[in-house]
Amino acid sequence: MNEKFKDFVRNFCGQKLAVAVSGGVDSVCLLHWLVEMGMDIIALHVNHGLRDAATTEATYVMGLCEKLGVPCRVFQWAGNKPKNGLEAAARNARYKFMTDFCVEHKIDALFVAHQADDQIETFLMNLARGSGVVGLGAMRTVSYRDGVKIVRPLLNVFRSELIDYCNTRGIKYFSDEMNYDDKYTRVKIRQNRHLLSEKLGISDNRILLAIENLGRARDALDGDVGVAVDSVMRDGYAYFSDSFLFDLGADIRLKFLGTLIQRIGGNCYQPRLNSLNIALSKLHDDCKFTLAHCTVRRLGNEILVVPEGARVSIRKKRKCEKK
Repeated sequence: MNEKFKDFVRNFCGQKLAVAVSGGVDSVCLLHWLVEMGMDIIALHVNHGLRDAATTEATYVMGLCEKLGVPCRVFQWAGNKPKNGLEAAARNARYKFMTDFCVEHKIDALFVAHQADDQIETFLMNLARGSGVVGLGAMRTVSYRDGVKIVRPLLNVFRSELIDYCNTRGIKYFSDEMNYDDKYTRVKIRQNRHLLSEKLGISDNRILLAIENLGRARDALDGDVGVAVDSVMRDGYAYFSDSFLFDLGADIRLKFLGTLIQRIGGNCYQPRLNSLNIALSKLHDDCKFTLAHCTVRRLGNEILVVPEGARVSIRKKRKCEKK
């Protein structure tokens, strides 16, 4: 078992944990390692019903958990599925099932099996999009979704180690055919990432080191932005002067607006960098636009950000402020 993994997971001893188990090698290995460490866990599996093997995989996960003595809960994603954005919809449904379960059963954290290769692929995908420090910091080891702590203990463990662990012990796991379909950007990166090392001498460990450094910068930025966001929030919306926004440093300005929109719109993620840059350019003048379930207005030197559809206006706020 990976020593970095053991050192990290010891911090959660005595806590009630859930672990997402898809049936793939990453999550199957994570499940076995948590069992070996004697952690208090329940396994959660979501059957999306999107592939022929989905029911077989769900049955396998249940049987594996029974063999290991781990409680298991399987969720069924029923009903109509969207034709567009199916992958994102499936991911959102998966997290919704699991986080709702964790809240209901007062579970301290949900462990998911993203590992070092996933981390590098996410970094390279965000690099290709021109992301800033937030995107290039890639996935956080600990984050929150729907009020639930999401823990990724394998971000320093490469897939090859997980495969070797399962293969040498005869542990069965499933492979998703989507992992080999090069119509997906992530798969193209996975198939060609070796060229960075072979042709340019940029090793995977060097990329992970860069991600770690960028993550620290992002965390520092989060602290500064958090104070600024808290200072302008009022009962689910934000109201502030244009000078407050534009006196901030460029990076903090983008992060500030992104954090506001994420919080007020109730979104899992902030808008992409390009969308935030466009929003900032509009805010140099009087404007009104929507972005990520929020309505953003500027009138004179005042800016208002509210949930989309909310009946709050700058003129109404001015009247309230005068009373």
